[in-house]
Amino acid sequence: MTVVSGKRRGRGEDSIYWDEAKGRYVGAVSLGYSASGARVRKKVMGRTKTEVREKLRELHAQVESGVRPRRHYTVNDALDDWLENGLDGLAPATLTVYRNTIAKALREELSTVELTKLTAGAVQKALANIASGRSTRTVQMAHNVLVRAIRHAERDDLVGRNVAALVKPPKGQRGGRPSKSLTLEQAVALMAAARGTRLEAYIVLSLLSGLRTEEARALRWDHVVAWVGGQWVTVPEAGFDHEQVAVFVWRAERAGGDTKTPESRRTLALPRKCVEALREHRVHQAQDRLAAGPLWQDHGLVFASAVGTPMDDHNVRRMFRAITEEAGLGTGWVPREMRHTFVSLLSARGVPVEAIALLAGHNQTSTTELVYRHQIVPALTRGAEVMDQIFG
Repeated sequence: MTVVSGKRRGRGEDSIYWDEAKGRYVGAVSLGYSASGARVRKKVMGRTKTEVREKLRELHAQVESGVRPRRHYTVNDALDDWLENGLDGLAPATLTVYRNTIAKALREELSTVELTKLTAGAVQKALANIASGRSTRTVQMAHNVLVRAIRHAERDDLVGRNVAALVKPPKGQRGGRPSKSLTLEQAVALMAAARGTRLEAYIVLSLLSGLRTEEARALRWDHVVAWVGGQWVTVPEAGFDHEQVAVFVWRAERAGGDTKTPESRRTLALPRKCVEALREHRVHQAQDRLAAGPLWQDHGLVFASAVGTPMDDHNVRRMFRAITEEAGLGTGWVPREMRHTFVSLLSARGVPVEAIALLAGHNQTSTTELVYRHQIVPALTRGAEVMDQIFG
């Protein structure tokens, strides 16, 4: 039984009445008429009239701001919509992490919460629960994903404000696979074991120049250059017999083909061992081209498969681990640790951290690093000079 209490409301005012069947006060507001001429009304419920009046004020604010919340539109729905329509241009690996790890963690905490009822306190509690068993990086990504999913809903006028943006994510747990690097002796053993394999030049270049694995896989022959007559000339045209040979690190196996950060775009002079390894590698690739015949697909890549196609990161890891095992290092290594080795060897030789950051293409903001980055030089040569000293 529905009982209307209080004085008669004025024309256009909200109505508040007691619903016996539901055991709640109900507030109803008219939102005008539909295209068919039917009156559009929205209802809210609460234990007290005060609670209902507050909900009606929020409803009016949503209407005035243009927000059109869907009935029972949850955080889970917002995540689904964002994952389906808001991730254009991201790498497949990133999409997999978002869908299978980050979104899953958020769904466990907030899945059934209606988006218009989500509070900053609920978000803070959810992130704290995620932080109790996951790394700080995962917590930060979860917060970022939730902010972006709600922003996507804001764009579609499904929510009035982004409460997740008001929250500072907590720190997570220490853990994950610790980074490690090879010693000088291990690095020498690795290069010896790689001798004559398809991955020899890849390993030498990664160890002695610090390229990221995705940068090495995307390296093109027209980005391997020699300094000739005051300008850079591609090695295919100029050859390797020049005092300074370098690589333009301008591409990476990432969404869009760009490097990780703008600071990652750099020109690196190569140590002599890298130059010799690339010279031999180019000869072997020419042999692959002849053997493949019409099956060869020319992508201009330095490191390619036997038919010229891009190298898959999984295949690179598999071949790399076979070489580390041959070198007596075991199979617990991955290609990115050659980059850690590059940084470690330079640091052990006393190279300043600012110079190492430049050579590695790290995104730093210190004044010292900015001064180094803006020096006008044809290439960053310090890494090549030190590696020539270390490896002769």
